[in-house]
Amino acid sequence: MNFDNYQDQASKTAIYKHEVIYPALGLANEAGEVLGKIKKVLRDNDGQFTPEKREEIGKEIGDVLWYISALARDLDLSLGIPAQQNFDKLNSRLSRGVLGGSGDNR
Repeated sequence: MNFDNYQDQASKTAIYKHEVIYPALGLANEAGEVLGKIKKVLRDNDGQFTPEKREEIGKEIGDVLWYISALARDLDLSLGIPAQQNFDKLNSRLSRGVLGGSGDNR
């Protein structure tokens, strides 16, 4: 499934009133859930990601993707556009040897 197809399909399940704000808050929450599950693997499983833990984290990543998709839609962005822009940015950094380091304008 490509990003634009996902965005089209996911939008059919979007039921909320406060555009932009609702998916932004949901994104923060779901990203926190991903991190929480990873933290518990570090604490309880000595950092070993079992297939079950990977599946649980994958489900949370899916929730993150849903909120990213909704946020992009609310901002009138096709999800494929930021995906392509990010891909282009990273490839440019790779070709110029500046993937490491910090700052947006490398």
